[in-house]
Amino acid sequence: MRTSNWIAYVGPFPFPWGQAGSRRMAGIARSLAQAGYSVVVAGGNDLPAAEQNLNEGEPKGTIRYVGVGESPSAGMSSFKKFWRVFVEWGGKTVQWLDRQPSKPSHVVVYGGSAQYMLRLLPWCKRHGIPLIVDVVEWYDPRQMKGGRFGPFYLNAQFALRYLYPRCDGVIAISSLLENHYRTLGCKVVRIPPSLDVQANGNLFHLKDPAAPLVLLYAGTPGRKDLLLHVIEAVEALDATGTRLRLKVLGPTLGQLKASYGRSEFAPSIEVLGHVNQVEIAQHIRLADLTVLLREPARFANAGFPTKLVESLANGTPVIVNLTSDIGMYIRDGAEGLVCHDCSVRALTLAIERALELSSLQLQAMRHSAIEQAQRSFDFRAHSGELHSFFKSTERVSS
Repeated sequence: MRTSNWIAYVGPFPFPWGQAGSRRMAGIARSLAQAGYSVVVAGGNDLPAAEQNLNEGEPKGTIRYVGVGESPSAGMSSFKKFWRVFVEWGGKTVQWLDRQPSKPSHVVVYGGSAQYMLRLLPWCKRHGIPLIVDVVEWYDPRQMKGGRFGPFYLNAQFALRYLYPRCDGVIAISSLLENHYRTLGCKVVRIPPSLDVQANGNLFHLKDPAAPLVLLYAGTPGRKDLLLHVIEAVEALDATGTRLRLKVLGPTLGQLKASYGRSEFAPSIEVLGHVNQVEIAQHIRLADLTVLLREPARFANAGFPTKLVESLANGTPVIVNLTSDIGMYIRDGAEGLVCHDCSVRALTLAIERALELSSLQLQAMRHSAIEQAQRSFDFRAHSGELHSFFKSTERVSS
């Protein structure tokens, strides 16, 4: 049963699973429920048509979710998808808000870009409801179809630079975004990606000294992750896979060959393709380290990699170069190994160090990884500051 005082969390993403955005929304919603709020997530899917309970065991508040059908369907033509995103987006969410028997105390929007904001800003102003925006990216033109003058990039920049600062508050995923919006006079709280780390317990995996060192990459590299650098470093150190192996989850072998112009990869590279979320967690736990390499550009420093959080939450240390706020959480030799930069050479040196680690040293790093995740990335760790932040926006909007 929903209480009369509730928070609407809206965005064009499937919920509670499906994409990185889904996991972001789940983490924030759990923190708010832990703080005692009743949260209703209106996701992008068509289903469920009626509100469902998310049984996550929050002791104070509740989470319910419903699909409002904002996301383009797989069978839509390119024109219809474009029309949905650039003309209709956010309209179904506002209609859903209008149908509610009681108005929410806050509306939180994630990932809707300019179209959502142009509908939600006037709706919230008309009803006297604080609008909070959850910001996790600062897009680079290279990441978006059409580049700097394409509609996707211009749309995102309009939202980031003009519409988001007009909201009553900003949830920022990184220090860069926190500082940017704070200098514009916005009320801001910084919340990194969060998960239910406690549910994983204490995960221990003692490496067999005779077995190869297993590295793991899981995700969609796109133009963010320098996966080819990782592949080249592993192939240079051990093409046969006798001492070292890299497992790649997400892209298929065909996709990697097409992306990197390769006809084959060394036997030390094991491409597993698409796997479901439960299987990803299991692969992470069985790996000795995960690997993440990113160019230190603004888009990388503005975001924060969910895959790093998932690795630590599953008790697996990381090999990583420092972008965004990673240096706040990864100490070299404790939660992971730090590359001096994002080059193949720097990564090769880090992997060589990893090959020299004993099973007991790797186990100690696993302890550090899970402890850091419990301190910094469990949703319970952020419930207090989110509670204070939402209370402060109530005062501002009154």
